[in-house]
Amino acid sequence: MHRTTLDSRAKREPEPLNPSALIQNQGTTPQRGPEVGQTIPYVQQQRVNMSNPAPRVALILPAYNEELTLGGTIEAFNLALPGAEIVVVNNNSKDRTRAVALEALEKCGAQGRVIDETRQGKGNAVRRAFLSIDADVYVLADADLTYPADRVQDLIDPVLAGAADMVVGDRRSEGHYASENKRRFHNFGNKLVETLVNRLFGASLTDIMSGYRAFSRAFVKSYPILVEGFQIETDMTLHALHRRFRIIEVPVAYRDRPAGSHSKLNTFSDGAKVLFTIAQILRFYRPLLFFGALGVMFALAGLITAIPVFDEWLTTRYITHVPLAILAAAPEIVAFLLLGVGLILDSVAYHERQRAELDLLKHDAPARE
Repeated sequence: MHRTTLDSRAKREPEPLNPSALIQNQGTTPQRGPEVGQTIPYVQQQRVNMSNPAPRVALILPAYNEELTLGGTIEAFNLALPGAEIVVVNNNSKDRTRAVALEALEKCGAQGRVIDETRQGKGNAVRRAFLSIDADVYVLADADLTYPADRVQDLIDPVLAGAADMVVGDRRSEGHYASENKRRFHNFGNKLVETLVNRLFGASLTDIMSGYRAFSRAFVKSYPILVEGFQIETDMTLHALHRRFRIIEVPVAYRDRPAGSHSKLNTFSDGAKVLFTIAQILRFYRPLLFFGALGVMFALAGLITAIPVFDEWLTTRYITHVPLAILAAAPEIVAFLLLGVGLILDSVAYHERQRAELDLLKHDAPARE
């Protein structure tokens, strides 16, 4: 009896499809899942595509008394990046910079806004922008019409492709900066900074101080801005080198400011700040090299001071220059202390690098899930 039931079930013809069931299942696509015949909603199938919207690009324009050039800069970048958010950081401008920015944004129909930063300095302006803007790619440019807006996509593409964390618009490799810049000593200062950074940090960069850059979100959200002025570009580069972010340089054209527009950069005072920033970064990030070099200098000073003492000892086997001997010993003691400080701080810096790497991994984790 039991066998007969099984045979009859095996020979049973399939039931006809229910039209109402088809209507209820519209918008779904049958797929093979954990259970045979399981139905997965079409919306769920498209989740991967819907969860990857177009990347958000933000253009940052720090501006201090740039009413003559700001409008043209906004128009040029809006034409090159029509979907980007254009953010002007008004840094205590005394002219119509703020009004010009709002007028230009409205005229172009661009997405954007104006942020006010009362603390003077380009570093403070960039810091305010990084704190206020949430994007996938950040572009930094000057508001003085010196950088080509039509090359901005060349800076963004390596970041979007995951090939770089910071892309720098290189003004120097093709000679544009040297031919266009009319300010004395600027080329010498750029070359000096380039040489120091490449030698001290083992890099091979060409334009350390370019103000035309694109950044990944990971770079921006892990970069503590502690400088306030025009040394911000050098500080960005040193931070990227220390944290082992990937840097790509893209040659771009450069033209000097138009007539009537004046640079706020002071060759000597801002140049001194840049050199001081390099020394500070070296002290914080490479303490063994910094304090070790100071220790070698004090050790050499002590040896030079002790030459008459050594000569007297070798000649007469007596030391009559006792004060000089004590004076020569003092720098040697300082040299050993500096070496000890360098070793201790180098261990601290190493653990800080480990912590920064772990924080970076945590920051990237949600993007991979």
